[in-house]
This record gives sequence, structure tokens and C-alpha cells, in this order.
Amino acid sequence: MKKLADRLLHRFTNHQTASNADHHWTGEGTSSLRHRKGHMRPSQGVRLHISDRYVVMDNGILQVTLSKPGGIITGIKYNGVDNVLEVRNKETNRGYWDLHWNEPGGKGIFDVISGESFRVIVETDDQVEISFLRTWNPSLEGKYIPLNIDKRFIMLRGSSGVYSYGIYEHLKEWPGFELGETRIAFKLRKDKFHYMAVADDRKRIMPFPDDLCKGRCQTLDYQEASLLTAPCDPHLQGEVDDKYQYSCENKDLRVHGWISFDPPVGFWQITPSNEFRSGGPLKQNLTSHVGPTTLSVFHSTHYAGKTMMPRFECGEHWKKVYGPVFIYLNSTANRDDSLLLWDDAKIKMMAEVESWPYSFVASEDYPKSEERGTARGRLLVCDRFVSNDLISAVGAYVGFAPPGDAGSWQIECKGYQFWAITDESGYFSIDNVRPGEYNLYAWVPGFIGDYHNNTVVSVTSGCKIEMGDIVYEPPRDGPTLWEIGIPDRKASEFFIPDPDPTLVNRVIVHPQDRFRQYGLWKRYTDLYPNDDLVYTIGVSDYRRDWFFAHVPRKKGDVHEGTTWQIRFKLENIDHKANYKLRVAIASATLAELQVRVNDAEATRPLFTTGLIGRDNSIARHGIHGVYMLYTVNIPGNRFVQGDNTIFLKQPRCNGPFQGIMYDYIRLEGPP
Repeated sequence: MKKLADRLLHRFTNHQTASNADHHWTGEGTSSLRHRKGHMRPSQGVRLHISDRYVVMDNGILQVTLSKPGGIITGIKYNGVDNVLEVRNKETNRGYWDLHWNEPGGKGIFDVISGESFRVIVETDDQVEISFLRTWNPSLEGKYIPLNIDKRFIMLRGSSGVYSYGIYEHLKEWPGFELGETRIAFKLRKDKFHYMAVADDRKRIMPFPDDLCKGRCQTLDYQEASLLTAPCDPHLQGEVDDKYQYSCENKDLRVHGWISFDPPVGFWQITPSNEFRSGGPLKQNLTSHVGPTTLSVFHSTHYAGKTMMPRFECGEHWKKVYGPVFIYLNSTANRDDSLLLWDDAKIKMMAEVESWPYSFVASEDYPKSEERGTARGRLLVCDRFVSNDLISAVGAYVGFAPPGDAGSWQIECKGYQFWAITDESGYFSIDNVRPGEYNLYAWVPGFIGDYHNNTVVSVTSGCKIEMGDIVYEPPRDGPTLWEIGIPDRKASEFFIPDPDPTLVNRVIVHPQDRFRQYGLWKRYTDLYPNDDLVYTIGVSDYRRDWFFAHVPRKKGDVHEGTTWQIRFKLENIDHKANYKLRVAIASATLAELQVRVNDAEATRPLFTTGLIGRDNSIARHGIHGVYMLYTVNIPGNRFVQGDNTIFLKQPRCNGPFQGIMYDYIRLEGPP
């Protein structure tokens, strides 16, 4: 660890030190690690300094400076560092809320949200909460998104960080719009924060922003992916950097951030709850990346496409609270212990999760614990071709989301979602549910499809709902004749090739992360230069013989569609009955699946999905996107005694990223 710290401290001996921040406040930074071990409570209460242009929150551990009335974080002073944010950036490009929106049918507009009025919500020795409000009126139509946006910031006594949340409201009489993304972004000091941690198996020394400039890198198949050809740190020579390699599913995206080794300081983004994030627990979002940049993404279309973009209509009232999230800073006296700051950040994250919902948030739009409800029950699975008895749904995801259709929670982005994971007996408890109306949704690893109960469940303040035993009957018409893969909504069990050795990110070393390497879609052409994949039931092994993505083949400067074959034997065919082919798709990007049986050249396929999917998960190193399930009826007279072949054709081939990632395929016989 000391060797790594020395490398970071001396990697650029001629690197210019950034100037101090514009605003200075007295007070020593306190080491979070030392503070926790010593069980000491800082004596200083929270102080609020208000001037014409700035507001500063100061609790003796850190000082946070915000523009007034804009509410842009211009500085964070901590542990002897006058400003951990990038002081070379404009003040509006350091710590800010932003969004991307458009009028219906209009062009996208990027907006750093700047308040128009400032007010103090709470000011005591123990807590300060302040508000920066931007209101909308018809004179702003086409210029600003038709929302009232109230950005809130909270500092507590003895806390080594600051909380932030936002209240968005669209009034009924206002014009409609579409919302593509909203988030909080922080740009940290380039001369200090060089080590990034997203997960235990994804943490590393990162390139400098300058490494992504012309002359130091080669842009690859899209702008975000770069091959480092002349990086400032020669240890990174020949590696690929791509911000999408550091994406996470919401359920795992609790804490991420950066470490400075001189002085040893950590800057962390902690998200204690997923209730306000779009798309449920499996939605993937960006985290931290070269900048050094740290994000808290509340809503985005990444890994889902336009289906995740909500459209608000004139006549529709909408209000939502995003957050609070916690921006946490920690430090240690010993530079050799710098990497332990990541471990401390994880401990702090768990404490924040346990504290949710927070008791100190002032807004009436954020219900406290006693104002929320709980629902308990047990989920069972009925599949008579697996067991004559009901099966406990082990490790299933069960949740409340706004009323919709089966699986609609994947693209739901206007309301709140609350999820629990069942125990070994199928029991679940969905806690801390905001009052409102919901449907119950679930999916069970090992079984295809989605459970959905369209009965509206009304959650009221303080209620305890006993839901009893809930039985899910997954799609099934007959016995399994054969199957490929594992029904888990991902393609990770299939064959994921080694990356091109010249296009490697060396931090991605764990087998479960192989899919995050750059350019794996190109390996299909390497492995199948002329003929497509052929999978033989009873002989082939999906772990080595089923490529993880059904993508086009590159031929010269163009791409061509590909047709995969599933070969199998059938005996005792019932020619008068229907067989069922279940195709569960983990992701699709501007793709089409055509199914033919025993005749690859048939003019009309037996089944086609038509054009589906805008996940872009293949390009963005996601092993899944939006889950889809298709059932193909195959008349028994399409089969022959003995050898049969099902042809899966993906004909769309305008680019390298069009394709399908399968989750699971099953052929069922007649009942």
C-alpha cells in the first residue's frame, strides 16, 4: 500500500499545484477515522455564514460554500485542503444539480439548475438546512424545463459531510416535456484525487483528464472509449478507459468516490435508498469516472433507451423528491493507510442505510419513518412440471411500484419503488413505503417471467399490511424438452471471450466482471469469421459454446446479419399439438429476432419480434438491459422425427452494436 501511495504522490513531480479556493473559513479539518475510533463529539455547532454572493455551512469538520442564490457548490474545505473541488473550473462546474430535457418532439437541452431565491429552512446548533428555489412561469417556456425545483442542503453537527435532496414539481396547467436525465455531479481536484473506488473489485489509479486529449489517446468506436497511447502515468500505457466500465446496478450502487494520497482524504457519494431512482433495483447507472468526476444519478435513459424517458403532459400534476444523498469526506493521519478510506466509506454507507428514512429532513414532502407503511408476506412458485408442491421463492425480488403492467417497473420513472429480497422460505418485508397507491411486482431467479398483481394496494401512514401467501405461476405449458442458460435476466452465464489483448482495462480481473472489457462484440467475428454459431443440445455447453451477444459479423467495412442454429433430436412427435419456445431476452439494441424451424431460407419466419430495444448495453458493457419474454407457438407438424434445427436470425446490421443478449431459451413439449 505504501508503494502505491508513493507512486501516486510522485507520479507527476512537475505537476502544478492548484491554487487555493476563492473563499477561506477558519477551522481545522477532522479525520473521520480518528474521530470514529476516539468516540469524540466535536463541540462546535453548525454555523451558517451568509453574504451577498455566497452561503457557507460550517460545523468545524468541513465548510461547504454555495453560490447565492444559485445553490451551486463552489467549495468544500476539509482536513487542511482549502477546496477539494476543482478550483480551475468555473464555479458553475464544480458541484451542481443538472438535468437534460426537451419539449415534446424538440431538441435536448442541458441545464445546470441554478436557484433564483435562497432561504434558511432550519438553523440550530445541531442542524442547518437551506433551500435554493427556481420557480417556473409561462414567460420561461422553451428556455427552462416547466418545473419548480427546490434544491436542499443539510449539514449536521459532528457530521463529516453534507446531505442534498431536490423537490421537483410540475403544475397541472403547465406545458408538457420529456426528462432524459437528472443528477448531482462533482468535479474534484485533478492534482489530488487520482484513485477511484466503485466496488471492491473495481478500484484503481485512474488516468488524468489530459490523458483523454488529442495526442495522448486514440478514440475507439465511440467517444467515451479511449486507448491510452501516451498517458501522463506510463503505468497506464496501452489501457482502455471508458466510463461505462464503471457502471453499477442500483441495488449495488450505494457508495463510490475518490481518494487523495496527499493529504490522505476520501470523497464519497453515498446513496442510502433506491426509492427515488428510476427503473428499480436492476437499472444500471454511471458512478465515478475520469475527471475526477463523481455522480449521483437519479434518473437516466442509460441501459434502457427512450422507454425510460418519461413524458409529462399538460394537465398532469407531478411531484417527486430525489434524495437525500450524502456527500461524505474522510481522512486518516497516516498516508500509508489511505486505501482504508474506502473501507471506512463502506462502513459509513451501511450506517446511512440503517438510518433511512432520515429523521432530520425538514420538508413535508419527505415522510418520516412513522409516516410510512410496511407490507409483509410470502412468495411461492407454482410450476407443476418442476414440483407437485409449491416452491419457496428463494432470493426473489418483491416490490411496490406505481400501477402498471407486468415488468413495467423496469422503465417506471415518475414515482417511487420499494423492494425486498425473499429469504429461504420466500418471506419478505417491504419496509418504509411512502403513502400512495401501488401494484405488487416480483421476479424469481430460476423462473422466467414477471409476477404482477394488478390490485391497487393503498399504503397509508403507519400501516402494516399482511399480504399472506402469494403464488406466482411462471409461463409454462408443457414439460421442458431442452433449455439453454439460466433464467436470471442476465447473459453473464454464457461464453464471454477474452478481450483483444491490445484493448484491456487491467482493473477488470474478476471473472464476474469479464463482460465489462471493451470491444467484446468484435470477438464474435474473430471466433466466427465465416459461419455462425451452432449449438447442439446434449453436446454443447452454454458456458463455452453460446456467445453472450447475438451481434452482426463484420465483413470488410460493412456488417451482416447472423443466424444461429439450435440443433436437437425429437422422438414421438405429436404433430397435432403445439410446442412452445420460450425466449427470454436480457437486452436488445435496435435488433430483431426471427425464428424459423427446419428451413433457414423460409421467406417468412414463423415468428418475429420486429424491431426491439434501445438498451445499448452491448456497447456500454452491460450484461443486461430491459428484460423481455417472448413465447413462440410451434405447430408439431413443423418438426420431424429425429434431427431438427431452430434458426435464430438477427438481421439488423447497420452498426456493430445492434444485437440481442439472451437470458434463457426453453422448448416445451405439449401438456
